[in-house]
Amino acid sequence: MNGSALHCRMPGSLFILCMIALLWREYMSDLVCELIISLDGFARGQRSPAYYGYFGPDFADWIKTNTALPHRMLIGRRTYEGMAGVPAEVRDEEWWQRMATTPGWLFSRSLEATDWPELKIVRDDVVGFVRELKRTDGPELRTLGSMSLVRQLLASGLVDRLKLVVCPLVLPQTGSEPTFEGLPDTGFDLLSSRVLDGRVLLLEYRPTGAPPYNP
Repeated sequence: MNGSALHCRMPGSLFILCMIALLWREYMSDLVCELIISLDGFARGQRSPAYYGYFGPDFADWIKTNTALPHRMLIGRRTYEGMAGVPAEVRDEEWWQRMATTPGWLFSRSLEATDWPELKIVRDDVVGFVRELKRTDGPELRTLGSMSLVRQLLASGLVDRLKLVVCPLVLPQTGSEPTFEGLPDTGFDLLSSRVLDGRVLLLEYRPTGAPPYNP
């Protein structure tokens, strides 16, 4: 039955509720992309340490709390290899153990296996695969790092929320992986903000499509 036929048989308010329900069923799982970036939007610095050197108690508590929330992981090869190769003392920490046992998918054409037991390898059609995942019931889908993956998902319009951990430095000389390079102009609504350790800004946004002006 098409929408117009449905509309003829029910009051307007009920029709609207039904259409909302149909749209909700199409994408049952939210996709959240999380990135740690500099003020000028770089996801990596050529000489920068982990977390750009701004790791502190609030930052650590946020990572621990955020990792503990139910979710399904989406991760790229380079990020996986970096996280899997951390020192043994880090792998013994609770947050790392929880991360390494979170159900999810690793996007790679070259890796044959993964040491994380709940991680499945996906080789092709990243966007199509994630689009189908969003139609499944379950905890939110969440990227871990993986700049190339995040760009593909943002460009496809599949991202529901973008979380940015903004560290207070600029990297015009040594910054690499500019976060939004190659993406279309996009507007966002700010959902929440929080300051970590008096210096790092945690921002959560929802994409709204084109910017609120005529190009």
